[in-house]
Amino acid sequence: MTRVLLISGSTLGTSLHTAALRTAARTAPPEVAATLYEDLRELPAFVPGDVPFGPVAELRSMVDAADAVLFSTPEYAGTLPGSLKNLLDWLVDGGDLGGKPVAWLSVVRPGLDDGARAALESVLGHAGARLLGPACVRLPLEMAAIDEAGLVADDRLHLALRDMLRALAGVLAQARPKPQPSWQAHSSVYPVVQRQDAPGGTPVVWPFT
Repeated sequence: MTRVLLISGSTLGTSLHTAALRTAARTAPPEVAATLYEDLRELPAFVPGDVPFGPVAELRSMVDAADAVLFSTPEYAGTLPGSLKNLLDWLVDGGDLGGKPVAWLSVVRPGLDDGARAALESVLGHAGARLLGPACVRLPLEMAAIDEAGLVADDRLHLALRDMLRALAGVLAQARPKPQPSWQAHSSVYPVVQRQDAPGGTPVVWPFT
């Protein structure tokens, strides 16, 4: 089972980005456990050197338990929303994203969130996170697609999310080390060399063309 933490950069209750991630949590394939982070507004302002407590400690625990983190964020004033940058500052300070596989989901047209995505990738790179290009997807949506339950009623998104989460799980499975053969079954004359895959790639634009 692959555990994915979903983090929206919006504090708006009717956010399209949050609705898309909420839909991801509801439509995740059986092999993926996707959990939506919902306490962005509860995080205190980042203070360097402060000992994490309450919401910050819970955030760090959720990130630590996740195999990967998926972000979706709007763009404010050409960059990340301050609330999301605050969350990232706490995680960078604690080293919680070091080596953590991450990806992003864009739900707006090209040009409307380029600054935010560039800033997100910059911070994630500074944190030592591992951006998984094949699991990054852009699928422009409209606010009208959000239903009364706060989910996105768009079959294109449902299909894209399932493919995206399966791709994420697949990349992570390839990166996990294979178990070493036992010494009883293999001669020590031939050393076992463990291969470490380092998948990469570029973001996916949905639908495929």
